[in-house]
Amino acid sequence: MNRFVGPGTPLDTGTFQSAIGSLGCAAPSLWALIYVETSGCGYLPDRRPKILFERHIFHRLTNGRYDAQAPDISQPSQGGYGAGGAHQYDRLAVALALDETAALSAASWGLGQILGTNFANAGFASVGAMVDAFVAGEGAQLAGMASFIVKSGIAGAVAQGNWADYARHYNGADYAKNQYDTRLAGASQRFVTHGCPDLDLRAAQVYLTYRGYDTGGIDGLLGSKTATALTTFQHASNLPQTGKPDAATLAALAA
Repeated sequence: MNRFVGPGTPLDTGTFQSAIGSLGCAAPSLWALIYVETSGCGYLPDRRPKILFERHIFHRLTNGRYDAQAPDISQPSQGGYGAGGAHQYDRLAVALALDETAALSAASWGLGQILGTNFANAGFASVGAMVDAFVAGEGAQLAGMASFIVKSGIAGAVAQGNWADYARHYNGADYAKNQYDTRLAGASQRFVTHGCPDLDLRAAQVYLTYRGYDTGGIDGLLGSKTATALTTFQHASNLPQTGKPDAATLAALAA
């Protein structure tokens, strides 16, 4: 599955501000969307984009012809996800061997968990082009998410904090079952109250996670685990042990 391993470049300020401009929303609202969808990062620790494979979408795209052959990845009913993370790529691999385009289209990708069938609204010419861009960096993932929201006519709901309306269109009619709207509202309020993630610190956390360090999560906050991981990396890299993501440390982490 090396096709899905890329640089995994974290978000930067320019990309984030561009998405805010496209959506016409405040930063806490955009961070709420990111954290509710993917717990703060668009990648697994091995640099593959976070995905969720939808068996009912694969069934629909292939007219059910693989239901008997591969019931775990092709069924008319939603569900059967199993574990998250790398397991979703195991499911994707089975589907890819049967129908590559349908397989890519039946997975949700990256920060915004954009379903592959929505590649056009995300701003791409094909699902393959979308996936390749999402493999490369979170900037493309966020831009695709913003494009999809705008073209779906729900940017206003984000800007106004109308989370029920947004959730209905983005997550489906059953959004309330998983408290999708209330989780968005709660996340947005936390960012208003406590401040938004620091993008440099968040980038350091992403890169440290790729390298196997425990940062305690990717939240853009300087907790004790992140400070320890930074100091340990700086010591191993012969850098000043500041415990902070200075420019030299970020450059070394990204190398």
